[in-house]
Amino acid sequence: MRTSIQKFGKTLMGPLSIIVASGLLLGIVSILQNPSLVGETISNAVIIQNFIGGVRAIVGMMFSLLPILFAISVATGMAREDKEIAGFAVVIAFIIFHVVIGYLLKLKGITLDTTSVEYLVKQGLTQIQAFEISNAYETMLGVFTYRMGVFGGILVGLWTAFIHNRYHTKQLPTALSFFSGNRFVPIMIIVTIPFISIITYFIWPYFSTAINGLGGLIGKAGAFGTFMYGFSERLLIPTGLHHVLNQLIRFTPIGGTAVVDGETVSGALTIFNAVLASPQPDIDTLRMSTRFLTQGYHPFMLFGLPAACYAMYKTAYFEQRPKIKGMLLAAALTSFVTGITEPIEFAFIFISPVLWVFHAFMAGLSFFLMTIMNTAVGNAGGGMIDLTIFGILQGTYTRWYLVVLVGLAYAVIYYYVFKFVILKFNVKTPGRSDDTDLDEGESAVESDGDSLGANILQALGGKENIVEIDNCFSRLRLVLNDTSVIDESKLKATGSMGMVKIDSKNLQVVYGPKVEQAARSLKNEVRK
Repeated sequence: MRTSIQKFGKTLMGPLSIIVASGLLLGIVSILQNPSLVGETISNAVIIQNFIGGVRAIVGMMFSLLPILFAISVATGMAREDKEIAGFAVVIAFIIFHVVIGYLLKLKGITLDTTSVEYLVKQGLTQIQAFEISNAYETMLGVFTYRMGVFGGILVGLWTAFIHNRYHTKQLPTALSFFSGNRFVPIMIIVTIPFISIITYFIWPYFSTAINGLGGLIGKAGAFGTFMYGFSERLLIPTGLHHVLNQLIRFTPIGGTAVVDGETVSGALTIFNAVLASPQPDIDTLRMSTRFLTQGYHPFMLFGLPAACYAMYKTAYFEQRPKIKGMLLAAALTSFVTGITEPIEFAFIFISPVLWVFHAFMAGLSFFLMTIMNTAVGNAGGGMIDLTIFGILQGTYTRWYLVVLVGLAYAVIYYYVFKFVILKFNVKTPGRSDDTDLDEGESAVESDGDSLGANILQALGGKENIVEIDNCFSRLRLVLNDTSVIDESKLKATGSMGMVKIDSKNLQVVYGPKVEQAARSLKNEVRK
């Protein structure tokens, strides 16, 4: 089950890249709107205003498509093969799913007109009561339905993947053979998805109440709630399940709900982007949304973990320092610029529980401090790029300077704590063992990309041991026939910075930013 959840968590990352790119556009737009930075002439220029309007239109459409984007990402990600068929089927499923729910609502007399605030107020309800009822529904792709957000997309995606994996090789009798295999998947979707809609029609109001209640509890928990989020998110790093937690916070009511320009939006990242896209951004709403966003990551990603790298370098055996210097420097720069931290974290998480828990605590504390300091730096990254665009260039209202001050303190704390623990408990961080393959591994990735796939394949036990190859932002995710036959020293020599054996068949290998190259090279080698 953990393997399935990890794979599911990876599928949720699909829409994130689109939303992050949209957020970067909004960040640039917000800079152009700031006359104190670009001047009144530029900020009020017609061409600039037209550009801003165009960006808002594009980004607004991307936000409205989030549910179906999640549906497609989950369906194709969870499908074992013929993923394009799953992608085709899930669009059909998504539309039918909401059409059936809309039809059931109509039978009950619930329509767009009867749930409008104006109509409900005329029926004797207060403005607040009318708004609460109206907020429970929305129009999705022209269909009136429940306001389910990304949950509806995820549900449809999971069901489509289930049907696809079960029936995409189904063979029918000769007379019906034309409808066999992949053609049978859309047919089964059309037959089965209405039943999922009917079940959802009755269950969703209760599920929605529970989710909104959980979001309310987290909101009432204030800074402590953000501490628990940061602490839990870092503890889950080795399992890969942090992706699930992140997306629930970023795109569902668990991360908060707000009204922006008359529209109800849910999820910390969705709210943040909606406020940025607003002609008149509400700073208080912006601060509320950023509690769970990059401002909590910056102190340990930009300052803490690079300082930990320096501590690992300083505590390495003198003769091994030249071998690990390049690796640690690359990992530190990756964390500082992009916010990808796993190459550093996997250097100590599995060999020192003390440093793992310390790191998770400091992450939670970072989110806590940023909340009580009322900073307002958003987006979903954590590196210097995000701090610059969404903090420094936005102006002093973001209080980005407090992030830097806390970060400097984090650098000092991380350095001395890591140095003390490594020396005190003789932690075998890079450069403190008899392993001499570190420099060879770096060389294999950097200078011999053509042989990288062959080297990884050999370390994994050959083609016959490979079942499935996939990757996320930093990890090669593998399904093998037998994980016990892998050669860890050879795998490390390919540039791996750590690995996780989930069970006898599932393995994750950390390559950091080079994971795309590693996955592509391995796939090419397997195809030969």
